[in-house]
Amino acid sequence: MKKKLLLGFLLLFVGFIYFNNASWLAEPGGEGPVLFAHRAAGQPYDRTGLTSETCTAARMIPAGHAYLENTLPAMQAAFDYGAEVVEFDVHRTPDDRFAVFHDWTIDCRTEGTGITHDQPYDSLRLLDVGYGYTADGGQTYPFRGQGVGMMPSLEDVLAAFPDRRFMIDLKSQVPDDGRLLAERLAALPPARRAQFIVYGGGKAVTEVQTRHPEIPTVWPARLIQCMKGYVALGWLGRVPEMCANSVIMVPANYAPWIWGWPHRFQQRMAAVGSSVVLIGDYEGSGHTQGFDDPARLAALPDGFSAGIWTDRIDLLGPAVAARWGGASGDSDE
Repeated sequence: MKKKLLLGFLLLFVGFIYFNNASWLAEPGGEGPVLFAHRAAGQPYDRTGLTSETCTAARMIPAGHAYLENTLPAMQAAFDYGAEVVEFDVHRTPDDRFAVFHDWTIDCRTEGTGITHDQPYDSLRLLDVGYGYTADGGQTYPFRGQGVGMMPSLEDVLAAFPDRRFMIDLKSQVPDDGRLLAERLAALPPARRAQFIVYGGGKAVTEVQTRHPEIPTVWPARLIQCMKGYVALGWLGRVPEMCANSVIMVPANYAPWIWGWPHRFQQRMAAVGSSVVLIGDYEGSGHTQGFDDPARLAALPDGFSAGIWTDRIDLLGPAVAARWGGASGDSDE
């Protein structure tokens, strides 16, 4: 009798876990994926042995287009390819501007030298951001001379795209940098602020979160705490407070093991004001990879409406449009 009771309890317990986390019982949140274009449209690079010191421009893999990451033409191209959100990087400069540029130093991509945030913006804007790109070990530099004056400021981006959605990566751990960015965002109308997400160093981004709790924010430590908590409690349908009003980035190779993936998980995160974004596989390198292979879209259900983070919007955009008819989901549900 005791064995039967135990077996019955176990069956009920397993059944509860299954049906409480069954994705097929949750309605999809939209009509198709929401594409996040990482650094807009740009040139891909070889990731073999990648470290924080690697000059990725010197490892260029020709993309078949001439767009350079984090520039205004690349942002426009990303939107044209089908991105709903464009991610770009900013560094605070000594003259209290925000330069749109990824690298910690300017040595790799430009003809200049030194730490990016130590350079006045008026000097940065004169550089050639295509100077260091090479696909053949330095024999040729196909974009030299084409990127002169193309490093925009935050103000340039806001002026060029007054109604587009962006994710700002604040390349800083300095609280004052976060406060300055919060001030710049405060000058925007509330409806415009609602179109931004802020990512970056925890100490800096926390300042944005404190001053603008309505803006979704994310930093690595917060994301890790969120996912650890969800692994522990998600089977019950509970979402940790750390997950609220954020962007939950999920590596593709981990996604199938997440409670309720994809629809139930997305539904739970939407209930706390967060969006879900599928990224490339996590391989322990510490570097975020894009979901870049259109063939991998076949593994996603027809009702998939979470975000997809890609370094190859030129490839993913047309592929998503072909399958989902150009429709996008709603990543802010």
